[in-house]
Amino acid sequence: MTLCTLHYHQQRRLLDLVFSNGEIKVLSAEFLRVHSPSAEVRGHGRPKLVPNKRQVAISSISPVGHYGVKLHFDDGHNTGLYHFSYLCKLAEQQQQLWVRYLEQLKAANASRESLITTRIRH
Repeated sequence: MTLCTLHYHQQRRLLDLVFSNGEIKVLSAEFLRVHSPSAEVRGHGRPKLVPNKRQVAISSISPVGHYGVKLHFDDGHNTGLYHFSYLCKLAEQQQQLWVRYLEQLKAANASRESLITTRIRH
């Protein structure tokens, strides 16, 4: 199964992975952000938990050769190089990875919800 095209739905914040056999897998921007292959997230052997990304969106997608893409997120994160093989792996393991992520959030007493800073004027 070969990945052919990507299509991002801005309003729903969903990325379609369209394969050569016509199959379509859908990954949310939040899922892609918290599973970024960047050193910042993957760490050096110890992945970092990335909370508060429920509302994150992909602001742009840049091709990298014939093997991947760089996703630019609206929270400023853009250091992850998403090889097509990694996107396929994420699509195949999405359910298990998502359940594990939610369990890690719970264990860390963290949340998916965005941190909102409010400024009170006097």
